[in-house]
Amino acid sequence: MTNTPAQLPGTYRKYSRVEEIFTTSTMSGLLLLIAAALPLIFANSGGSQLYFTVRDTFIGFDFGWLNLRLTVGQWAADGLLAIFFFMVGLELKRQFTIGDLSSRGRALVPMAAAFGGVAVPAIIYTVINWNGPDGSTAGWAIPAATDIAFAVAVLAIIGKHLPVALRTFLLTLAVVDDLIAITIIAIFYTDNLQLGYLAAAIVPMALYWFLATRREHWFQKSYLAAWVLLLPLGIITWALFYNSGIHATVAGVALAFLVPVRSKVAEHNLSETFEHRFDPISTMFALPVFAFFSAGVAIGGWAGLVDSWTSSVALGIMFGLVVGKIIGITGTTWLITRLKGADLDPAIKWVDLAGMSAVAGIGFTVSLLIGELSFATGSPLQDHAKVGVLTASLIAAVLGTIMLTPRNRYYKRLAEAAEQR
Repeated sequence: MTNTPAQLPGTYRKYSRVEEIFTTSTMSGLLLLIAAALPLIFANSGGSQLYFTVRDTFIGFDFGWLNLRLTVGQWAADGLLAIFFFMVGLELKRQFTIGDLSSRGRALVPMAAAFGGVAVPAIIYTVINWNGPDGSTAGWAIPAATDIAFAVAVLAIIGKHLPVALRTFLLTLAVVDDLIAITIIAIFYTDNLQLGYLAAAIVPMALYWFLATRREHWFQKSYLAAWVLLLPLGIITWALFYNSGIHATVAGVALAFLVPVRSKVAEHNLSETFEHRFDPISTMFALPVFAFFSAGVAIGGWAGLVDSWTSSVALGIMFGLVVGKIIGITGTTWLITRLKGADLDPAIKWVDLAGMSAVAGIGFTVSLLIGELSFATGSPLQDHAKVGVLTASLIAAVLGTIMLTPRNRYYKRLAEAAEQR
């Protein structure tokens, strides 16, 4: 007998009160902000030695043929962040299959804007670092990324009355931006590629796909089934990806793309079910822990901060994220809308788009990750990159707030006037 949605009560688990609070856009952004501020305090206080000792402590094992001996910081970046990328992968597949990105007309403009928002910051960074310190150009992709959690949180706080189309535009742009960032990581930050490990990963991935697609009702009915059956396969896949030379977070995306987005046995597809179930883990644990171990940098007082700000790496990141995102997103949008059939939603005004583009300059999560992949741990270039990412993200948030707050008041007055009619 075919199962019906009514017979599958386990499809959606009700969030606890704590999960409801911290999975909102505003609170998830605040949690990330706290997680980024704390390591800066520790790294520049009497607790700095303890912080760096814990971050650089090795945990795990190395069998030679399978190396899983990583520092605590690496476990956070390579391991926990794979959970975040799994969530991103679920969103990407759903958007490209049945969401806004499945429609060429609706997706064309924000997709083009995303590419412009990646290319222009990368170009600005490269130009500034062309004659910079040796190896500095390796960070060209750092200002290319937009942090979905932070950007959406800022927009939620300051733009309650802004057009819904503007938030949709930002979400679509950020999703495509993440896809580009994932591709960049997979192609440009892969060292000593070992194809044997990738070939071996096909086995657990195939079994993962078979269970997710052919035994979907197991995971819709039981919250525990995914932990018992799919999680071990996911860990094996992750370990093989890590040893293949491809950054391990890509495994999260690869596994997410194997999860079906259409369901024959439940009201919600398995992709939506997994996103609902595991979003609290990503939001409340994986991202904050990654931020805690990635944002810590010993600035060295005011003189050290000025030294970081004036470095070509930090300048390239700051100009790339703050200026490059605005030019890249608004400029590309203007160019693409000159084409027939590529129209900007009439609810979005150009001044709104410019403000949203400023908010898109909040890099943080993926920018910090790429910074760690670009430069050696503890090197001056990596420290300068972290300062650049954190400073640029703060400036972008403030600039976006300044630009969009008056617009929010304007739309609020329009809504109030409409209610009084």
